[in-house]
Amino acid sequence: MSGRRAGRRTALFVLYQWDVTGQPLASLYEGEVDPFARETAEAVAADAAELDRRITEAAEDWTERNILRIALHELDGDEVPAEVAIDEAVTLAKRYATDDAARLVNGILGRIVRERVT
Repeated sequence: MSGRRAGRRTALFVLYQWDVTGQPLASLYEGEVDPFARETAEAVAADAAELDRRITEAAEDWTERNILRIALHELDGDEVPAEVAIDEAVTLAKRYATDDAARLVNGILGRIVRERVT
């Protein structure tokens, strides 16, 4: 698994635990954590309320919260092309959720990108 792909996966797992337990992120890291994963998880957690607001504007019913948060965080930056951020989010949804969730993630992120351009 590539470095950033593995980092996104780690960030997803940590953010899921953070969502479920309410514990501080720092207490959820196990062993040596990739700097990209740590930075992503911390940035997403810090901006979770704003990311959630923007996701909700794009779709009323969404369940893959942390996958969408990570992707939107990457879309807001300039290090990852939009197509890559969306593809990685869809891949995470397929692997850790369902094909229906992957389609939903793709649709929500596509809508956010289209609305950002207009």
